[in-house]
Amino acid sequence: MTELKYVVRFPVDDRELSFLHAAAFESEPEVHAWAERLERWALTWVGAFSNDQLVGFVQVSWDGGAHAFVLDTAVHPDHGRQGIGKQLVLTAASEARAAGCEWLHVDFEPHLSAFYLDACGFRPTDAGLLKLR
Repeated sequence: MTELKYVVRFPVDDRELSFLHAAAFESEPEVHAWAERLERWALTWVGAFSNDQLVGFVQVSWDGGAHAFVLDTAVHPDHGRQGIGKQLVLTAASEARAAGCEWLHVDFEPHLSAFYLDACGFRPTDAGLLKLR
């Protein structure tokens, strides 16, 4: 039987998270310094574990005040469509609320509208984006 658990601020293994991220975003695996980046910049992060294997992840960065930002929501394709992403985002939102944040922002591509707007409860807003590189 598969045990699924959600762990806030779990000890990050850079290789494991890099490979999950690559699988979720269909890119070539390249190991990044996730643990260092999260400790420095994130308000919190949440991992979804199936029998102790990382199968989902989300992080929340913030401005140190009222605004927090959902980043890097990722679920391994073998575990998709099971509500893992939604639970990751809702857990992250709860953590941001507990930290005193008033707003939780997320940017997403149009094909993810149903997930973020319908499943997770975000509302659409106007926003701008400036490409720096």
